[in-house]
Amino acid sequence: MKEYAVNDIVTGFKWVGTRPIRPDGVPKVTGRAMYAADYTMAGAIIGKILRSPHAHARIRSINTSKAEKLPGVKAVITAKDFPEQKFEYIGPERVAVNFWHVTRNIMAREKTLYEGHAVAAVAAIDAATADEALSLIEVDYEVLPHVIDVDEAMNEDAPLLFEDMITRGVEPTPTKPSNISKRLEFKIGDLDAGWARADVIVEEEFKTAAVHQGYIEPHACCVRVDPDGQTEVWSSSQGHFVVRALTAKLLNKPVGDVRCSPAEIGGGFGGKTVVYLEPVAALLSQKTGRPIKMTMTRDEVFKATGPTSGGSMWVKMGVTKDGKITAADGIFKFQAGAFPGSPVMNACLCAFAPYAIENARSVGYDVVCNRPKSAAYRAPGSPISAFAVESVVDMLAKKIGMDPAELRRKNAAGIGTPMIYGPKLAHGGYIETLEAVMNHPAYKMPLGPNQGRGVASGYWFNGGGESSATVQINADGTILVATGSPDIGGSRASMALMAAETFGVDYSQVRAIVADTASVGYTHVTGGSRVTFATGMAVVDACKKLVDDLRARAAMIWDVDA
Repeated sequence: MKEYAVNDIVTGFKWVGTRPIRPDGVPKVTGRAMYAADYTMAGAIIGKILRSPHAHARIRSINTSKAEKLPGVKAVITAKDFPEQKFEYIGPERVAVNFWHVTRNIMAREKTLYEGHAVAAVAAIDAATADEALSLIEVDYEVLPHVIDVDEAMNEDAPLLFEDMITRGVEPTPTKPSNISKRLEFKIGDLDAGWARADVIVEEEFKTAAVHQGYIEPHACCVRVDPDGQTEVWSSSQGHFVVRALTAKLLNKPVGDVRCSPAEIGGGFGGKTVVYLEPVAALLSQKTGRPIKMTMTRDEVFKATGPTSGGSMWVKMGVTKDGKITAADGIFKFQAGAFPGSPVMNACLCAFAPYAIENARSVGYDVVCNRPKSAAYRAPGSPISAFAVESVVDMLAKKIGMDPAELRRKNAAGIGTPMIYGPKLAHGGYIETLEAVMNHPAYKMPLGPNQGRGVASGYWFNGGGESSATVQINADGTILVATGSPDIGGSRASMALMAAETFGVDYSQVRAIVADTASVGYTHVTGGSRVTFATGMAVVDACKKLVDDLRARAAMIWDVDA
């Protein structure tokens, strides 16, 4: 039996591929690591949020007078304290979002759209006073019918979250509003020809529930707004440049007036690429002149922050008797939550991507419903559609009497395979991994009673987005690597390893840090499987430039060629 070494495919490196102690390892296991809830500042007071008990309700009025008069209360805010935003998709600092939606998710305006939707916030001298103040806020709700199921939300008679939402991506453009924000379609080949060639056709429907990321650490932040408007933010986030962009935009501040620092992060899985507390805390600090600490309860995390989408899916696939998949068709309907933006496009792009299928179509629907706005969760969209597609692939294998892994191997996408969304696959490895599985003893050994063995495949792409790195050599020869990527999976160790490799120095000589937004160039979120590659290449490029500078200086001093 072959011995599988940790670095089986890594050759020619001294440090890359090794497993040194992580820079954050000792602080975390000894309890010295600073998470967002651990940060405080002199004079800090507590911020808390009042949340809607209704999944769908019109806000007739909010009376905060009793809360404002409570001793120890320093400020009370509602949506009217936030500047209104235009209904347009814009991208301050590459964050392309609709700020009309974002500001209403931060704080409900006309209606509450899910149970747990924020309707007001208070700042008080302590948590007990803040809780009492919340209980004194009087909200007059007109409770409305709600809808939480994606199929029910698509019905013509479903309660509408937005009376003016017209489905995009449909020709001719609909005249009636609905809860369907967008329709997507991707297609390759001729489906009818593919069905005609198939000996066996399977079609099936599937449903998945919304699942929360379940990170251990709740959302938390500590924010201070100085008298001159300069704003400092410490928060638990997968993208502190996004925090800066959204906080500045929602408060109509110049981006340069907001400085965001990343705390250690206790899990995120994509769910902490979204901003919830920071603009609220900043506005409370602005009104009180005091630093504000805010930490969600576990209940708030589950009620008010985004899970992944629930999905309703229909998949149809055809195969010949000898195992050639001839056609594939899928309809993927995803819950977006209270505002548009489910990962249904990713679901459509990834659903059939593991396979070389000449005739395929993916149709997606982005559907709003009375749930918290959905957020990313580990390859957002892909595992949901993969569940449906891979289940059908197993059904096909069973019907034609073929090993499920063999059916996948026979149809595996490889370099040059056309993707349903246009380009050809540039990199492979799928066939090799399948063959490794099939040849592994664990796949061939007999099964005992009540044991099963399964195989499934999925597809994901590395996310884009810019990354920045600053590298400096200190007087003692140690090296500092500063990046803008919050470390959620050991990226500081990865950056240090790549720097050590590029410089040819010992790993112990390199210190990698995550810098604040004023100390390093713009860096997109830690997500989309992008950091090791994108930020890593920024580190490598910076190290190479520094090596070139050192050579040039040495050559000048020694009067030799560089």
